[in-house]
Amino acid sequence: MPEAAKSDLFVGVDLGGTKILAGVFTPQLKLLQTAKLSTKSSRGFDPVVERVARCVRDAVDEADMSVKQVRAVGVGAPGAVDPESGEVIFAPNLQWKDAPLKKELEQLLEIPVFVENDCNACTLGVHEVELKGKPRNMLGLFLGTGIGGGLILEGKLYRGFSGTAGEIGHMVLQVGGPKCGCGNNGCFEALASRTALFREIQQRVKDGEKTVLTEMLGAELDDLKSGDLRKAIRKGDKLVEKVLESAAEFTGIAVANLINVFNPEVIVLGGGVIDALEDELMAIIVETALDYAMPGTTKGVEIIASELGDNAGITGAAVLAKQRFK
Repeated sequence: MPEAAKSDLFVGVDLGGTKILAGVFTPQLKLLQTAKLSTKSSRGFDPVVERVARCVRDAVDEADMSVKQVRAVGVGAPGAVDPESGEVIFAPNLQWKDAPLKKELEQLLEIPVFVENDCNACTLGVHEVELKGKPRNMLGLFLGTGIGGGLILEGKLYRGFSGTAGEIGHMVLQVGGPKCGCGNNGCFEALASRTALFREIQQRVKDGEKTVLTEMLGAELDDLKSGDLRKAIRKGDKLVEKVLESAAEFTGIAVANLINVFNPEVIVLGGGVIDALEDELMAIIVETALDYAMPGTTKGVEIIASELGDNAGITGAAVLAKQRFK
């Protein structure tokens, strides 16, 4: 790599409730190296920020570079974020309120830091790097521990009136449905996130339904992972099949609602659940979305799974760092 390019690195950080992932990128947004640490959110704000800084340094070190070569760091954080001040207003998964993430991280790293909601960051990454910035109107929908989304409208990330647009996971899809972490009932997140899938499977096992998962993991289903659901399906597990089908149908209904409201060119699905179960879920999601969307609204609309997978967050955070650094 030419010397000039070496001094223009950008680091993207995906800060989650369980893990911190950092990636070092060239100015052309080519990923050079990553590093990963557990978040340990129970320790509180300062220790987590120190771990983020450490993860950034580790990633740069793994790439055989120095932190002095990094122009800016972008962070995708879970929850409501003020992108101007870089404060995390509210992040339930981290138990943070009004947390000055940008300020603290800049003090530790001595480089400019920019903060954005994690799903907004993922959406930016998919739009800029995977789809080369082409669609004028695109929605990102990410199914992981929770469910979040991001909106690209007229070529720009749409943040809404007070910066909290894109909370797609909290559309209510089932009045009086299961309790959601946000305090409401029947949210999309409470019906189709990884947390919801696992809870539903564990409940059904308690109610006496049979699944090969108990042979694989024991009766309590401790350490259940999305990949285990794929293995169960391959073994013809009817219980897992039913639970996944229901989650895929709710996702399809959510997609249909979004098509009716926004009429985007592309809807991209990503996150850990889609990553692990794309083959099992996508066909049902697309079919349900086309069934529920208003006739005529889906013409030419693409519904696809992201190819960036687990790297969508760090890629988008690097895009953010590059865009804001200018």
